[in-house]
Amino acid sequence: MGNYLCLKPATKDEVTTLNTREAPPAHFMIKIESFSVLEKYGIKKYETKEFVATITSGCLNLYRRLIFKFNGKDSDYISVNLAMADTTSLPTNWEVNALFSVFIFNQISGNYLSSTGRTLCFQATKSEWGISKLISRKVLSDPSNGYIIDDRCVFGAEVFVVKREAAIERVLLTNVNTYYNHALEILGFSQLPQRWVSEEFDAGGQKWKILLYPKGNAEGTGSHFSASSSSWGRPVYIDLATINDPNKGFIVKYCCLLNIEINVKAVAHVS
Repeated sequence: MGNYLCLKPATKDEVTTLNTREAPPAHFMIKIESFSVLEKYGIKKYETKEFVATITSGCLNLYRRLIFKFNGKDSDYISVNLAMADTTSLPTNWEVNALFSVFIFNQISGNYLSSTGRTLCFQATKSEWGISKLISRKVLSDPSNGYIIDDRCVFGAEVFVVKREAAIERVLLTNVNTYYNHALEILGFSQLPQRWVSEEFDAGGQKWKILLYPKGNAEGTGSHFSASSSSWGRPVYIDLATINDPNKGFIVKYCCLLNIEINVKAVAHVS
């Protein structure tokens, strides 16, 4: 497999950011009864049964299990790890990136406290990742918070495999620096429609055309003559009174001469 950046979770000392949502977790839920027994007998961790997080291309089922640690390195916090349950069917040097979120059910409000999704990189050499500080034991154990009621609590998880199918765009910028001068003779100017389009012309390896709005465009409508290209222009170019004044010399015998200067600096080639 080729080399590429492997995203990993936050540092072990970072407290997880938690959000609230109404929808339950999509992939797994576990209800722990007699939660106090864990602390009473010094049970340090609990591993859930396997569950299917998602199905990747090729109809390969990826099984996971959650590992709850109640008396880990930092005993003031509950930690939750996600582990690959069975990797025997995966190819040598396998690698799976998954977006992992943990949920805690609030039995008072009826919604869920959820961790911000983290992209974890599972490999043959590291098949288990997790959140070392999901929630403090003090907050979790306080009955007024609603997470443990009658010595019962509910956790959940969502695991989405991040497929490496991102669209890739390649951009090559070519230095052109081409100057182009184009003259337009516009006959019957006073009879032009609201929007007039010139014939196409080449400049810097690109095709261009000029758009004229004899009666104005956008904020210049009714008061200014406007000139624009298909992507850039001037809605207020010159006021109508000035361009139509015969003493100014812009329109002579119903003919207007428009000179266009284009300086193409660079061209982007996208593939």
